[in-house]
Amino acid sequence: MNHKGLWVMQRMKERSYPILIALGGNLDHPRFGSPRQVLESALAELARRGIRAVRVSPWYRTAPVPPSDQPWYVNAVAEVETELSADRLLACLHEVEAVFGRARSTPNAARIIDLDLLDFRGETAPGGPGRASLPHPRMTGRAFVLRPLADLEPQWRHPVSGVSIQELLAALPADQPIERM
Repeated sequence: MNHKGLWVMQRMKERSYPILIALGGNLDHPRFGSPRQVLESALAELARRGIRAVRVSPWYRTAPVPPSDQPWYVNAVAEVETELSADRLLACLHEVEAVFGRARSTPNAARIIDLDLLDFRGETAPGGPGRASLPHPRMTGRAFVLRPLADLEPQWRHPVSGVSIQELLAALPADQPIERM
């Protein structure tokens, strides 16, 4: 049995794969306040929609990726419980972003809120219009995702590659400053 297969068997013994979402933002909201206040309010809005945060990582201040002159971000990762499918959960995350004023413009632009579906019970999916891409295709190169994910799930492994969260962190470039709040 390969490295990934052993990890999957161990994980199944421990508990089921979690559903993980990333939370981020770097602009104040006129009604909800600072980026962290916006993200905490978004967690409450998700709960009203039947998506309950079981655990939330520590909060981090992170430099924009790619580097730019925009404000630093506030980021965290949450484990959630829901009866929704991955595609429906992704749609709900986008609905909540819209409630908080997320306007999609250019890639990597400053934003009030960003909610990403990282991992949905270890499932894999290619994505497409209105469909979840699982695991999140760009998560492995982002300190603002991996560091809080490692705090929340230190034994997590990438569902496709089987690479550990610690190995992914070690492979990150040094140009992504991150500070625990």
